Amino acid sequence: MMNSLRCAGCRLPGAAVAIIARAAKSVGGAHRAHGTDLRLMRRFTHHDGTRVMSGTREVVGYGVNGSPNYIDCSDFPFPAIRYREVTPEICAMREKELGDWKKLSLEEKKSLYRHSFCQTYAEFQYFMPEWKLAIGITLWAISFALLISLVSNVAIYDELPITYDDEHRQAQLRRIIQLQMNPITGLSSKWDYSQNKWK
Repeated sequence: MMNSLRCAGCRLPGAAVAIIARAAKSVGGAHRAHGTDLRLMRRFTHHDGTRVMSGTREVVGYGVNGSPNYIDCSDFPFPAIRYREVTPEICAMREKELGDWKKLSLEEKKSLYRHSFCQTYAEFQYFMPEWKLAIGITLWAISFALLISLVSNVAIYDELPITYDDEHRQAQLRRIIQLQMNPITGLSSKWDYSQNKWK
């Protein structure tokens, strides 16, 4: 019964179908007495667009955050919907599946699996070779940046100023020590002023 409902495109789980049927029996008489027919209204949610895109695929689980979409992920091993839409061939195999599984051929078992899932665990956990492209692009970007910096140092900037030679740097260090600049954690804190040498 439930398989035939699923193959007909009904995407409600069995418990929901039973609840709707009971509600229709209990409330239906009162509605018929007043001359109105019983219509089940569904509240629109932000998942309605995803449901439209999922077509006639069965909703079989909660999925990622309750969204009715398909994803191969080890964190959520059971997607909310099946991978493929319902076809008459799958319905026939589902009826056969209810019996002895030894009567199913290997190809039928594989097609039943591929109807529900796109990839096996081994397939979607396999390390894909896209990392090579990412590393290649990164290395090209680094080499391009180094080339630009080398060209700019040679062609754009002048020679280093005179203050970069050793004599001027030593004079600057003496000046920092004389003025006691940053005496707590800086260079002056490492100078012993009583003995006139480094600590």
